[in-house]
Amino acid sequence: MGESALRTLRLIQRSQKISLFEATRRALETDELKTRPRKALGDLIRNFERWRAMLDGMSHVEVVETLLDESGYTDMLRLDRSVEAEGRLENLKELTNALQEFDSLPAFLEHVALLTDMADRSDTDMVSLMTLHAAKGLEFDTVFLPGWEEGLFPNQRALDDKGLAGLEEERRLAYVGLTRARKRAYVSFAANRRIFNQWQAAIPSRFLRELPIGHLAESSDAGLYATYSAGHHGGLRDQASGFDYESLGTGGARRTRWRDETLDDRRAVEGDKPDLSVGQRVFHQKFGYGRIVAVDGNKLDIEFEKAGPKKVLDSFIEAA
Repeated sequence: MGESALRTLRLIQRSQKISLFEATRRALETDELKTRPRKALGDLIRNFERWRAMLDGMSHVEVVETLLDESGYTDMLRLDRSVEAEGRLENLKELTNALQEFDSLPAFLEHVALLTDMADRSDTDMVSLMTLHAAKGLEFDTVFLPGWEEGLFPNQRALDDKGLAGLEEERRLAYVGLTRARKRAYVSFAANRRIFNQWQAAIPSRFLRELPIGHLAESSDAGLYATYSAGHHGGLRDQASGFDYESLGTGGARRTRWRDETLDDRRAVEGDKPDLSVGQRVFHQKFGYGRIVAVDGNKLDIEFEKAGPKKVLDSFIEAA
């Protein structure tokens, strides 16, 4: 679906305060969308209705697995060789496992909605979980970075596929993760990790050696590995794993908010709609000038001077 079609759906959603799914259904009843996105969205809506109907005769877990397969989402991730795709496939497996703990899909969605509502409460203390790829700029006073082990970070698959270029990309992610912290970042690794039900020994990430020793404060119990500060001098001591990297910078985060709405878009969203009546001359950004032939709620039948008869939403119309 093109950017123009998505923007149209978003505008309908915001102006009428409805879900994106319902906005899509309403847009299909008008001439706002071009032929190609109209067909693609129509097929998608019909698929969603078919998958919803399957809940009457199949378990909700089977329906979700069918949805992921028939939509092509699983195959798309399998063909993608990136590290992010592999993680997303694992997330899908965890999703289907989590679904099995609930009696129905509505029960699962209600549980997710409750968790989301709790996460949206910005006036309470909370922990935010995210990947390094989602981290950008200073945002949190304290950041925890686990899993700094060779093969995990840097990721062995990235090294095998891209060589030195993959290593540099992983190093950039390490920098991004560390500089996410305003005041302090806790970096840790495990001596042994359970992977696919098997214990595997691990060695500390090479990125730990690149941290400035003057800004490290080690805090850990005795263990398999030495404290990392000794590693900077070529030796090992009988200490292990935790590091407190005090960030060098003290500046605040630069925050921006992306807005791509035109003035007419904002007028529609804010509900400042013109009074429209049959026979009135109006203007549409796509179809040009025309006159209203009929009014059906927020849908208008308009005879445009150049585009001919069209059915459009009043959110896209202004008085001429």
